[in-house]
Amino acid sequence: MTDFIIQTDSLTKQFGKKLALNNFDLNIPSGGIHALIGANGAGKSTLFRILLGLEAPTSGSSTILGMDSSKLTPEMRGRIGYVNEEHTLPGWMTAIEVTQMQKNLYKNWRQDIYDTVIGNFDVEPNQKISGLSRGERAGLNLSMALAQAPELLILDEPTLGLDVVAKQAFLEALMYTETDVNTTIIYCSHQMEEIERVAENLVIMEKGEVKYIASPDDFCERISYWICDFENQSPVHESIPGLLSIKRIEGQYHIIVADQPVETFKQFLVSNGADSPIQSPINLDKAINSVLAKNHKSPNKVN
Repeated sequence: MTDFIIQTDSLTKQFGKKLALNNFDLNIPSGGIHALIGANGAGKSTLFRILLGLEAPTSGSSTILGMDSSKLTPEMRGRIGYVNEEHTLPGWMTAIEVTQMQKNLYKNWRQDIYDTVIGNFDVEPNQKISGLSRGERAGLNLSMALAQAPELLILDEPTLGLDVVAKQAFLEALMYTETDVNTTIIYCSHQMEEIERVAENLVIMEKGEVKYIASPDDFCERISYWICDFENQSPVHESIPGLLSIKRIEGQYHIIVADQPVETFKQFLVSNGADSPIQSPINLDKAINSVLAKNHKSPNKVN
């Protein structure tokens, strides 16, 4: 029995000349909320399709809940919840009809969880799906996904297109709904403020590869942000250790670097003519975007 709910081994997927996944190795342990992060084209959607058995890999293998992804049985699929950005539901049915249909499909259905989660949203049971707002459909989808008591719940851009109020309701329902079900959540989003609120672990992808796995705090500790001016001119960019980005804003240089001890890098700046360099706090959004931008432009990647 494995402690990992998702495992991939040299998983590779090629579409013509495009390499969507490149010897992709990933082990996600059971429990917690894991954020899958990457720019468009990083391979996230391809990974989900392969894990759910909807796409065959070119080479390599993957397992989900300990079973080969290509051999998922209906019983195994019933242990996996999935909510995507479209929140697609049959528009001709009412909310209560859709809920009853889902309830009949999942033997472990938890009405108490459904009632708790749906209470965060203004969904009238007899209203047709076609008449629900995008936020109400998102809430209904989340309520049903959690009520099926899945061992694994995949949320793929679930708040995309939601207004501020609906997004807040969705995140609060996800974070504060107490259940006795040990559900592992894979949360995929481009919204870093959401990731900062919900994620316990980050999986950062770039061009079909895993670039970093860490908690948000540990990741931010690797990235440092400096503001300074130089007496003459800034050092040649290639000579700055761990450089992710450098910009001149209103006469001062803003430098973001990775994996540089504070005192060592400060001394580097001073020895290169920096005037009173100051380390500034950096949030998760800026840290991740700096790494992804550097990886996108240069082969010198943070690993």
